[in-house]
Amino acid sequence: MAGDKNFYSAADALNDALTKAGVTHVFVNLGTDYPPIIESWAKHRAEGMEMPSVIIAPHEYVAVSAAQGFAQITGKAQAVFVHVDVGTQNMGGALHNAYRCRVPVFILAGISPYTMEGELKGSRDMYIQFIQNVPDQAGIVRNYAKLCSELRTGRNTQQMVYRSLQIACSDPKGPVYMTAAREVLEEEAWQAAEGPENWLPVVPQGLSDASVEAVVSALMHSERPVVVTSYLGRNKEAVAELVKLCRLLAVPVVESTPSYMNYPADDELYLGDEVGIVTKADMILAIDCDLPWPNTMAPEPSCRVFYIDIDPVKDSIPLWHVRSERSMRADSFEALRQINSKLETMGIAEGAAASRREWAARLHALRAERAAIMSSPGEELTPDFVAACVREIIDDDTVLLNEVISDGAAVTRQIPRTKPGTYFFSGGSSLGWFGGAAVGMKLACPEKNVVALTSDGTYVFSCPTAVYWMARKYNAPFMTVIFNNSGWCAPKTVTKKQHPEGYAARTDCFWTSFDPSSRLDIVAEAAGGAFACTVERPSELLDALREGKEAVESGRCAVINAVLPKV
Repeated sequence: MAGDKNFYSAADALNDALTKAGVTHVFVNLGTDYPPIIESWAKHRAEGMEMPSVIIAPHEYVAVSAAQGFAQITGKAQAVFVHVDVGTQNMGGALHNAYRCRVPVFILAGISPYTMEGELKGSRDMYIQFIQNVPDQAGIVRNYAKLCSELRTGRNTQQMVYRSLQIACSDPKGPVYMTAAREVLEEEAWQAAEGPENWLPVVPQGLSDASVEAVVSALMHSERPVVVTSYLGRNKEAVAELVKLCRLLAVPVVESTPSYMNYPADDELYLGDEVGIVTKADMILAIDCDLPWPNTMAPEPSCRVFYIDIDPVKDSIPLWHVRSERSMRADSFEALRQINSKLETMGIAEGAAASRREWAARLHALRAERAAIMSSPGEELTPDFVAACVREIIDDDTVLLNEVISDGAAVTRQIPRTKPGTYFFSGGSSLGWFGGAAVGMKLACPEKNVVALTSDGTYVFSCPTAVYWMARKYNAPFMTVIFNNSGWCAPKTVTKKQHPEGYAARTDCFWTSFDPSSRLDIVAEAAGGAFACTVERPSELLDALREGKEAVESGRCAVINAVLPKV
């Protein structure tokens, strides 16, 4: 009954279930399918009842990216509420990112009411509810969700929520998608007999004894072992275990498209993105890594490869393969803890370890020397110079988001990260994640400084008007630095590689230019009151970054548009 605080609706049950399960934020883009939920929120607020913070997201892509960023930095799943089929479609690539990054997100979407003549409360009352009625709405997202479900009765609302979150938070983690019609959300409901403490995610699993023996034996008998990883740092504790293993045996570490800070970059065993080193290895431990090396840099056939991952067969990718003599499904922290425990009982040949340490240290030093040379200022801004200047105005605790695409290596080369939980990438290939993710991370950790690095095309994809409006409204200021080369570099580079003597290369015709360029920074100023600055000269960049930092410290976003040579 409307206005009756004693009436407990399915919408009330949904809100309470999310609250009990630890969801603190709901990122929303609402439509005509949400009156029951809006009424429930209003009741909870009026009656002083606990509920998640409701964060308005003017675009669904930003909503999902914010929930992803929140979960990446905290490990805690958040919720996204979107409008029927059209809102579901607007999530688009952001859902791909969350799925490929293995991040838990609870997504609710309305569906068109299933009655049309007032038979039930919530029945259809607008023409759009007919044209939004599609045969298989969940089919829009089925490739990118661990679970697609429909709330069909208000009576088991909380069990359905707990079940969805249990699946989302069990490895490999990922988004879940639930739909609910207005009629169901208006139904009477009640609290579930069991709370979320009885719907916990699956406990992380380790390696079998045989697998531990095999990995340890291979490590002990190899002369040039190498570790390759991408997202081991999703669990901060796993980083310490990897450091322990590598320092004990002097095993160098390389990163293949890292999504997290996986190993301290100031350690002499860290070789960054020098993935080509796998061609010199006689044993490789690939751990938490979707693609340890490109096909052009495959290890020698004699190299022994061991593969540990929470999803070692990638059953959602039709064509995929990594040659390995043993593929093992295990949580990286648990697996490394077991391997280290075994090694502690064994004697280590210090001579072999010393030789490997010297080899890795020499490569580490050469990499640092090359980075220093590439960061030198010239007449124009370069990606390495811009990244090096960013390094000057941040500290080791700053949270860095890297969605600079073609020039992304400059960021990892010039801004070494040394603390777990201070470096992030989307984990997917849908560009524009950085904006919403930065808002989500700042909401999750307001005490942290957040700096997002992006390219110009990616900046546009991020829906910046929505991003910077949200940042201002919810007091989540962060700095953005745009590596602006006025175009899409990747398709041009790949086309030239595949057709080096082709028409496109001969005529320099690629349809990738953004010339004339836009004042992208002013978009953020208009939408969110951000400090906006375009920089073209190397001598001006550091001062602009410092001004931007001061603006963020005063509560405003800052966007520095660094103009690079055009594509």
